[in-house]
Amino acid sequence: MRFETLAQWLAWQETLHTTEIELGLARIAPVWRRLHPTSQLPFPVITVAGTNGKGSTVAMLESMLSAGGYRVGCFTSPHLLRYNERIKLDGVEATDETLCAAFERVDQAREETTLTYFEFSALAALAIFVEARPDAVVLEVGLGGRLDATNIVDPDLALITTIAIDHTAWLGDTLEQIAAEKAGIMRASRPTVYAGAELPRAIETRAHRLGSPLYCAGRDYRFENDATGWHWRSGDLLHEALPLPAMQGRYQLRNAAGVIMALELLRSRLPLSRAAIERGLQSVRLRGRFQLLRQRPLTVLDVAHNAQAAQQLAATLRDHSRGGLTRAVFGIMHDKEVDAVIAPLLPEVDQWHLVDLKVARAMPPEHMRGRLLAAGVEEGRIVLHDDIGEAWSAASSAAEPDDRLVAFGSFWLVGDLLRLIDSRGDGGT
Repeated sequence: MRFETLAQWLAWQETLHTTEIELGLARIAPVWRRLHPTSQLPFPVITVAGTNGKGSTVAMLESMLSAGGYRVGCFTSPHLLRYNERIKLDGVEATDETLCAAFERVDQAREETTLTYFEFSALAALAIFVEARPDAVVLEVGLGGRLDATNIVDPDLALITTIAIDHTAWLGDTLEQIAAEKAGIMRASRPTVYAGAELPRAIETRAHRLGSPLYCAGRDYRFENDATGWHWRSGDLLHEALPLPAMQGRYQLRNAAGVIMALELLRSRLPLSRAAIERGLQSVRLRGRFQLLRQRPLTVLDVAHNAQAAQQLAATLRDHSRGGLTRAVFGIMHDKEVDAVIAPLLPEVDQWHLVDLKVARAMPPEHMRGRLLAAGVEEGRIVLHDDIGEAWSAASSAAEPDDRLVAFGSFWLVGDLLRLIDSRGDGGT
């Protein structure tokens, strides 16, 4: 074996390829064929793409299928605390030993091919799943879809969550360009679920060209909520008075509705009872998605780092208004649409604590301050911090019981903050 520890493998993978991201299947596909010479997989695959909601959707698929008694493999990215989070079987993270063994297999199969960090992880996940033979596998696209490493396998169902502006350097700077990249996960004669509010023409066009049955929110299935719960309908199929998802936010109903549509389409292979759907909704958990740490003061972590996600965060904060001040801890990467991210939060946030994330891609706090000042935020409402610990201590110590304390932006920020909170063991205050 090339390396003995997971840390050694990961450090090496970061240097193996010349660039961190290189979209395309030309290099990874031959490696996968050497790992798995047959085109057939021993389990149904659901591939999930979209700008926002992918992680929540994968978590709901896993939760409902597991509640139905199925063994489920999940591949997600990025991780918050540990690399092991990316690959799970039956809800359990892959061990270091399992990952190292899978990396060794990928390393041998790649021969002279250089792979990116993400390509290595996708191949390792698939190798682990093929060996374990779960009842179903859920793959979260890393970036885009058409040229993403997860697209080396043919999904039995493609689920596209939402389309919004993000990662424009790789996916294009219009919604239709981005939608066309996401639509790359669709397959001929296999169903596609689109859970977004407005159907992009690129997805509809590709569905027609491939003969992929397309099921769209608001057209082929509907959902609404009232005092009794929420209700889902598609034609003669009806699920009434469902419990709300355990994950906070109105937008989670849209994610849940798309998941139910997907599972109804796979019912012949993965039949699921009403009770399993209910248990899955009630038990689903995912860190960093309007994650409530405590009620007084209301303390929230969220990885919102694009305009659409920030709008959803702002709406959910309004639903949790307490009458006090809102103190935000914020850090983000310099290549994000920062002005569009902060704009929806401007009416909600009274004090901004800006963090130096200590990574090359991060926007310096001084630059974030400039963006806030340009947006009309008074200088006295902005505080700059050298690290996340300092920012969190300052914000949380100043918070009164009726205040709201929200940390949002980069996965790096939320991950570092979770480590800090876990080490303190007291909610970080």
